[in-house]
Amino acid sequence: MFLQPRLLMVARKDDMAGPLSEGLDQLGWRTVTARGPYAAEAALSDLGVEAVIVDLADGLEEAEGLARRLRRLAEPRRVPIVAVGGDSAVSASPEFDLRLADPVYPAQAAMRLDSLVRTAVAEEEYQLRQETFAQMGVELGAPEGGDEPLRLLAVGEPTPQFLGLSNSLEALGAQVVGAFTSYSAFDFLHEAEFDTVILWGGDAADSAMAIAGGMRRNSRLYHIPTLLYLKSLAGMSASEAYGRGISDVASPQTPEPETAWRALELARSYRRQAGIRSALESARSLKLMDAETGLFSPDLFSHHLGRLASSAPLRNRPLTVCVLQVRETEDVAEARQTGWLEKAFPQLGSMVARLIRVEDSAARMGPDHFAVALPATPEEVARTVAERIAAVISRTAFDGGEGRPPFGLEFDIGVVEVQDSSQVHRALELAAEISRSGG
Repeated sequence: MFLQPRLLMVARKDDMAGPLSEGLDQLGWRTVTARGPYAAEAALSDLGVEAVIVDLADGLEEAEGLARRLRRLAEPRRVPIVAVGGDSAVSASPEFDLRLADPVYPAQAAMRLDSLVRTAVAEEEYQLRQETFAQMGVELGAPEGGDEPLRLLAVGEPTPQFLGLSNSLEALGAQVVGAFTSYSAFDFLHEAEFDTVILWGGDAADSAMAIAGGMRRNSRLYHIPTLLYLKSLAGMSASEAYGRGISDVASPQTPEPETAWRALELARSYRRQAGIRSALESARSLKLMDAETGLFSPDLFSHHLGRLASSAPLRNRPLTVCVLQVRETEDVAEARQTGWLEKAFPQLGSMVARLIRVEDSAARMGPDHFAVALPATPEEVARTVAERIAAVISRTAFDGGEGRPPFGLEFDIGVVEVQDSSQVHRALELAAEISRSGG
C-alpha cells in the first residue's frame, strides 16, 4: 500500500535529513527526500506534498532560488517552505516561511509544520473569499502584516545572559518587554499583543514550563510561539520540551546572535499567521454576513462553496461538507412551540461561528440546521471537528423562558467528502439527508 508523502526534504546529505525524516515519519509526517533541485521540482509536481524543508548546507543563495521555483510550481497551492541550518550571520529571508537552527528535533519540526500548513490553508481560503465577496460587490483588502517592530515578551530573572539576549534582540529592531514573574507575564499577555515569548529557565525549567502550559490552555494565547532559554534541561529532554508546547530551546552556550534570530524567526512567522487569521475573522463582520452570528448567509455560502469546490482539485486538497441538524428532543419540541428555540438561534449561531476553525465557512441553511465547509480536510477529520462543535454546544444551557427550565441542544451530524467538484451541492444535500436520518 502506497502512503502519500506529506513532506518534501531537500538535502544532498543525510546529516540533517536522515534523523529528522525518520522521526517525522513516526509522527505522521511521512517524508520523501530529494538530493537536488531537479529531483525536488519533480517530487513537488508529482506527489502533492504539504510542505518543504530545505537544507541550507549548500548555501543560502541556491536554497532561495529553489524556494522561488517551488512556490511557482505549486501555484495556486500555497506550500510552506522551511529552511534548516546556516550560520548566525545569515539574515531573515522572505523566500522561507521559517528558518530553524540545526539540530532540529522531529517534535519541534512537526509542531511548526502543523502551524505553517494551517496558515497556508487559511491564506488560500482568504484569497477565495476575496473572489467570492468581490463577485457580490464587496472588496476585501489584503491581510495586514503590521509595519510595527516585532514585539517579544521576555520572562525571567534579569541575569546577565538574559539581559544580553534582550539587548541583541533590540539591536535587531525588536521591541522587548521584560516580565520578572509569571504573574506579571500573564498580565502583559492579557493586556498587549506579542509575537513570541522568551522564557528564561535558569537552572530549572519548572517555572518556565508552567507558563508555557498556561499559554497552551488559553485559546487566545495558544498559538503564540515560545522559546525556552535555560542552562540545562534538568532531566527533561528537548523532545519532551517540544512535546509540551515549547517552540524552540536554546542555552547560554548558544551564541546570542543565533538565539536572537531564532526568536525573531518565530515572531516573524507568527506575525504572518496572526495577520491572516485576523483578516478572516474581520470578514465575519461585513454586511454580506449574518449580522447576529457572523455566519455566511445561505446565498453567500452557496456561491463560496462552488468556488471552494472548483479550487480544491487545482490545489490538490480535499474538501468536506458537513451538516449539523438540531435533534428533535422533548425539550426542543417544547422550546419550538413556545418560540424560545428560535430566540436561541442567534446565540447558537454565534457559538458555531466561534467553534469552527478560522479557515472553515459556516451558514444557517434552514430553521434548525447549519452547514459547514471544511477546506483541505478529509472526511474523518471533518467528522471530528463537527463532533467537537456538537459536544461543546450540548453542554450549553439555553433560556427556556420565564418559569421554564433551560433547555439543551444536541445535533445529528452528516459528513460527506466532495469527490466531484461539479457535484458539491449534491454532496451538501447528501450530508443533510444523513443528518436528518440521525447521522
